Amino acid sequence: MSSPVEVSVVLPAYNEENTIERTVEVTLDTLASFLPAGTFEVIVAEDGCDDRTPDIADRLADEDDRVRHIHSDERLGRGGALGYAFRRASGDTLVYFDTDLATDMRHLEELVESVRSGEYDVATGSRWLPENRADRPAKRGVPSYGFNTLVRLFLRSDVQDHQCGFKAFDRAALMDLLDDVEDDHWFWDTELLVRAQREGYRVKEFSVDWTPKGDSKVDVVRDVFGMGSQIVRTWWQLSVSPRLTRRVSLGVGSLLVFVALALMTVYLDPSEVLARMSEADPTLVALAAVVYVFSWPLRGYRYRDILGEIGYREKTGFLTGAIFISQTGNLVFPARAGDAVRAYVVKARRSIPYASGFASLAVERVFDLLTITLLAGTVMLGLVATGQVTDVQSALLGSALGSERAASGQTALYVATGVGLAAIGSVALIVASARSDRNYVRGAVTAISNDSYADYVASVIERFAGDVQTVAGDGRAFARVGASSLLIWSLDVLTALLVFAAFDVNVSLVTLVAVGFFAVSVGNLAKVLPLSPGGVGLYEGAFSLLVVGLIPAVGWEVALGAAIVDHAVKNVVTVLGGVISMGWLNVSLTTAVEESKSASEAEPTPTDD
Repeated sequence: MSSPVEVSVVLPAYNEENTIERTVEVTLDTLASFLPAGTFEVIVAEDGCDDRTPDIADRLADEDDRVRHIHSDERLGRGGALGYAFRRASGDTLVYFDTDLATDMRHLEELVESVRSGEYDVATGSRWLPENRADRPAKRGVPSYGFNTLVRLFLRSDVQDHQCGFKAFDRAALMDLLDDVEDDHWFWDTELLVRAQREGYRVKEFSVDWTPKGDSKVDVVRDVFGMGSQIVRTWWQLSVSPRLTRRVSLGVGSLLVFVALALMTVYLDPSEVLARMSEADPTLVALAAVVYVFSWPLRGYRYRDILGEIGYREKTGFLTGAIFISQTGNLVFPARAGDAVRAYVVKARRSIPYASGFASLAVERVFDLLTITLLAGTVMLGLVATGQVTDVQSALLGSALGSERAASGQTALYVATGVGLAAIGSVALIVASARSDRNYVRGAVTAISNDSYADYVASVIERFAGDVQTVAGDGRAFARVGASSLLIWSLDVLTALLVFAAFDVNVSLVTLVAVGFFAVSVGNLAKVLPLSPGGVGLYEGAFSLLVVGLIPAVGWEVALGAAIVDHAVKNVVTVLGGVISMGWLNVSLTTAVEESKSASEAEPTPTDD
């Protein structure tokens, strides 16, 4: 080329064998009509195509030195392919538009010159400005209007049309923004526009003539799950997370607990609960704490087996400390942020990759949920088999307590039921996939969507399913992990039974054990979702509701007092173990939470042909 390249146009291409050659020709001709020769290039960002697009792009690049082909062996997603190509482009003005040429190419000069002139940092075409003449049928227009409205509302954007595939960027501005953009698919350019405005870059939106090409339909996975979740994620990162300091997190968590306890006083005399708690036998409460302590080395032993199956050998003591720290994080920070802390600890102290750390945690959670669900289900069947079906029904519906007292407990029971059913359903699907040549996970996702975002969602689920199958595939490992899980949660129940016995209730041992197993299991299922800090409120509600419903002789005050003491004993042991482990392993909990937020798996590496 006789002159330095000033403008780089990137054409995102996935299976475009029928259109890519004409698109490149039109693009070259249009650029040549207003730019000096040798000052522009056209890059085909070919995203893991399985048709003839790569061959055509290679030929075009060989025939014309203004054309380049960047190839990826794996799908990067629309945004991922664009980002990779832009980083390797030569121009200071970076442009892209959709290869179907839906936007009238007579607007290309205005798009390019808006940024090339230095007047704007970002320019984007718009089909939603009042003066435009875009031909938009309802099946395209209604979802587009709804999406753009939500983006403006939640993300405080001034742009009318975020998804128009016709944009240009100043190179310095784009490079500054790219590292912060997390979406690799259809939300990529929306996130870029929103972040550009937040950073104070000059953004120009101008009207374009646009004609729809091909068929379009609302895609459930991409449009509802994908785009909607990305709006929420970006809103959280830009508007909530910067204000969510440790002090605020602790304050909000404490406030939620205080409000929950305050609401209980509407139908419960707190002095009665405190009186019952003060009468509890301190020796049995202390014994309960000792029993609970013994469950923690078992957690480390089980985690050692899980990590061993995916290729990492570590000592039980270290892993027990890592679990203590992560569970302490779940008590201190909202939204179960402590779960990611464990991946950080094993990465920082034992160089276990984040991907393996998250995978092992996911497998552990599956065994936890299945074990708790199994315990609850077994005891419930036993109660029904012994003729206590009426008592079970009364407890589940809360009819023995009255509507006001039952309300909070019923909410917890609904959560527990949903979590238990989801755990059983997920594992059933994983087992079915493992024993069949068919890929049920990908089949289920692609049945409702054929978009590239569906591939991404399916791949995430497949990795999770594969991790579970790895452990389940080894019969001995599966038996060890399963037996460890059963023993861990049996000790959890035994802790609660000792606390309950400390309240000197007049109940037969058989009844106490049966109801205790059922109430503790359902209570733990209820607190799985991060609806309150440390599960406070959900656990107590489910526990109390079931105990009073199944053992009418036990008063509500005693049941709630026992639930509070039981949960408090477990949380105190967890926090003390976490503090000791943080000192031993030299880990800062706040640092671990912040570092774990940025953890991500390695991206596939494309090639520049």
